[in-house]
Amino acid sequence: MLPLSLLKTAQSHPMLVELKNGETYNGHLVSCDSWMNINLRDVICTSKDGDRFWRMPECYIRGSTIKYLRIPDEVIDMVKEDAQAKSRNRTELNKNRVANSAQNQRAARSGNRNNFGNRSGQLSGGPGNNTQRVGVSGQGNRLLAQNNKNRK
Repeated sequence: MLPLSLLKTAQSHPMLVELKNGETYNGHLVSCDSWMNINLRDVICTSKDGDRFWRMPECYIRGSTIKYLRIPDEVIDMVKEDAQAKSRNRTELNKNRVANSAQNQRAARSGNRNNFGNRSGQLSGGPGNNTQRVGVSGQGNRLLAQNNKNRK
């Protein structure tokens, strides 16, 4: 479980944030960004010693100052359920891709047999092109030589 996905899920839920300097902030998470900077509303700040308290309507906390976050268990359960659902979806998509890939390979193999199975068939070309493709037996070189003489 990634911390940023946990924070995104925790929006509008209560949380406790302890900073590296020892202060704690209790409030409801409003938003967070990719640097873990967070906005809280209805905040109660407690000093390092625990003897002073401040009430603030909102505050901004820089992510690099955060020591730890305490988030309700219900949010963690929500993130686990989302992760399991995404995992199931990925598994189903991979199964579908494998099945489609196998079908495409079978179709390509059968298509190759139909298009290239006849080695002595005529080559595609413009009108009057009567050159024939012959196997490796050496007759192909003679036929090409005859066709070149006929064109001159």
